[in-house]
Amino acid sequence: MKNKIIENIKTIIYALIIALIIRSLLFQPFYIPSSSMEPNLLIGDRLFVSKFSYGYSRHSLPFSPKIFNNRILENKPEVGDIIVFKTPADNRTDYIKRLIGMPGDKIQIVEQNLYINEIKVKKKKIENLFTITCGNEIIAVDFYEETLPNGKRHLSVYRKEGTMINSDEYVVPKNHYFFMGDNRDCSKDSRFLSSVGYVNFNNLVGKAQIIFFSNNKEKSSFYKFWKWKKSLRTSRFFKRIE
Repeated sequence: MKNKIIENIKTIIYALIIALIIRSLLFQPFYIPSSSMEPNLLIGDRLFVSKFSYGYSRHSLPFSPKIFNNRILENKPEVGDIIVFKTPADNRTDYIKRLIGMPGDKIQIVEQNLYINEIKVKKKKIENLFTITCGNEIIAVDFYEETLPNGKRHLSVYRKEGTMINSDEYVVPKNHYFFMGDNRDCSKDSRFLSSVGYVNFNNLVGKAQIIFFSNNKEKSSFYKFWKWKKSLRTSRFFKRIE
């Protein structure tokens, strides 16, 4: 009996070690709590983030221990990647946004048009009028497909009467990146310099890869599995993130 208990304890310890290795070095699950990345990521989406995409920093590990200062096995991200990062304000809170500006880039919004290095980003209107959530509000937005300078395309929305019609020009510092939410007028991102601002390369946690589960919490919470039939968004299961 004693030997069986010891073996069970060993099994649990081994399982925890394996889970820690997978979470730290390979993939980590994340939950989408807000509407800042709609229409591409919805509240209630659960996704996997690859930890190896950009190499590893202390933020790749649980609790961000100060084991090393720089990234190891580093790979540079690309404009258009959807990335989880630790917000510079506290180096603890996870944010997920789209990478818009590389080091040295100039970013500005003029009349609800995104400019990168003084060149207007191409956008094609998909819907004249569309509604989307912004916190507890339902807002009217214009729905676009934007094409970034490297050819990557994504959906974005701008409020009909946007609060961010025009912005200052942002110049991205060395070794930093500029992020924006796809729900452009309902996202706290790099445009807010005091709370998010420019994100250091070492603050990147990983690249969002795939949605493995999605639940509309307005219809049922994740934990009320007996109501999943009404709340599950099965069409989003195992959807690749672009």
